[in-house]
Amino acid sequence: MSGWLALVAAGLLEIAWAFGLKYSDGLTRFWPTAATVLAIALSFALMAVALRSLPFGTAYVVWTGIGAVGSILVGILVFSEPADPVRLLCLTLIVAGMVGLKLNSPV
Repeated sequence: MSGWLALVAAGLLEIAWAFGLKYSDGLTRFWPTAATVLAIALSFALMAVALRSLPFGTAYVVWTGIGAVGSILVGILVFSEPADPVRLLCLTLIVAGMVGLKLNSPV
């Protein structure tokens, strides 16, 4: 598996575990908690795979960026959180930073 593919999958699992935390009700509901723990473990494992070939700083920023942007989008789309212009601008800046790091990455 390529480092970038592992990194994107790890980032998507970041979104999944954040979503799972919302439904675990403070880690008191068994199945949402189990799914959350599994998503965390898989996310970390895929991040470890990605770090074999990608620069640490770039990989970490992209990993957390995917999780942050995805979690905010899930909040807006699923939980009806506000989508005001400042929030959307900040999301755009996060994505621009991730793209810039990817384009400037030696791998």
